[in-house]
Amino acid sequence: MGTVSPPAREVEMFERERDAVSTLEANATSAFLGKGSRVTGKLVCEGSGRIEGQVEGEIAAQDTLIIGESAVVNAQIKCVSVVVQGRVTGDITASKRIEIRAPGKVFGNITTPSLVIHEGTTFKGQCSMGEAEAGKIAPKVAPIKDERPEEPQKVRAEAGK
Repeated sequence: MGTVSPPAREVEMFERERDAVSTLEANATSAFLGKGSRVTGKLVCEGSGRIEGQVEGEIAAQDTLIIGESAVVNAQIKCVSVVVQGRVTGDITASKRIEIRAPGKVFGNITTPSLVIHEGTTFKGQCSMGEAEAGKIAPKVAPIKDERPEEPQKVRAEAGK
């Protein structure tokens, strides 16, 4: 029998996303924490970053953060996009996208509008997908209360009975 292939549009979209991430990995890393390095505290990247060492605490990036295969991260992460290939223990919030690639492992909650989990990965936690703005979760909106004034009740009086 023949093989079933996905529609051409889906393949095209996947290839475009993969190419965009590959280009980012090759050219645009503005901060790099190499294998054997260790940071405890708050790590902030004004652009994109790549981590191959150990981080414990908090991480914030104003662009894409790549957590390499040798990375061990115990932190709360807030970024625009995250690619996980190493081990992350902690919550991840991304305003655009989170991608977990083999052999990546994530132990914590994920909040993002777009999530890609590849075969050969581990994810243990809860996922919330929806609108996220600049790494912040949209606030819950209280129901709108009807502000119209109540109509006066009509009273009908009957005399003489």
